[in-house]
Amino acid sequence: METDRLRYVVRGPVAVVTLRRPDVRNALDAGMLRQLADTMRLAARDEAVRVVVIEGEGPVFCAGADLQWMRASLSLTEDENRRDAEALAEALTAVQDCPRPVLARVHGAAMGGGSGLVAACDIVVAAEDAKFAFSETKLGLVPAVIAPFVVPRIGPAAASRYFVTAEVFGALRAREIGLVHEVVPADRLDAAIGELARAIANNGPRAVAEAKALLRALRGLDRDAGLRHGVELIARLRTSPEGQEGVKAFLEKRPPGWIAK
Repeated sequence: METDRLRYVVRGPVAVVTLRRPDVRNALDAGMLRQLADTMRLAARDEAVRVVVIEGEGPVFCAGADLQWMRASLSLTEDENRRDAEALAEALTAVQDCPRPVLARVHGAAMGGGSGLVAACDIVVAAEDAKFAFSETKLGLVPAVIAPFVVPRIGPAAASRYFVTAEVFGALRAREIGLVHEVVPADRLDAAIGELARAIANNGPRAVAEAKALLRALRGLDRDAGLRHGVELIARLRTSPEGQEGVKAFLEKRPPGWIAK
């Protein structure tokens, strides 16, 4: 599937979502955000998809907000700007809530909302020369919509610096603060993403989805409530068809039936 702003291709168990506005450095506008939300919901419904990869076409992953979109916002009312902001919130939520693990393949730069998109993904692999920034305060704005995705990822200490300085930082620093998981040479990006995708695709698809849901659930629970949730979850999964098959396959020293071909 290809639109004017995105490409969606399923290759075996992996769905690849490509931001395809290279002429504007894959900048985000209302149209791209709507298409991204719709595409992530499509991936969530496709039982054959085990992993989603988000990448950018051209020299940059995502430069943040589109300049024309920002220019148009100057003439919008507060209510109209609210609806614009809701489009970003909806897209990032669709990425984070997708039951399939979402991998970000980051090269070039991820600025402003682009770094917010990175934070909404489950696993991030960045090229060594990739750059990041929460650049909103340079425009007299704040990273308000992306903050609920970014702060849990990098923590309040890092956010208290980078939200107010708007400084650009590299991939190694992004890994230090938790925004990025793995940093590799640019020519190793595809190989690193492929290795992670294969590892995930070899695991129980329901278990992977439940692991994502567990992490979200634990954020709002204290220890005792988290333990109660965990006890109920493992009891349910142990008696599920997938859980039964996984344990039997392990004991019988054979691959489980869900292994992606």
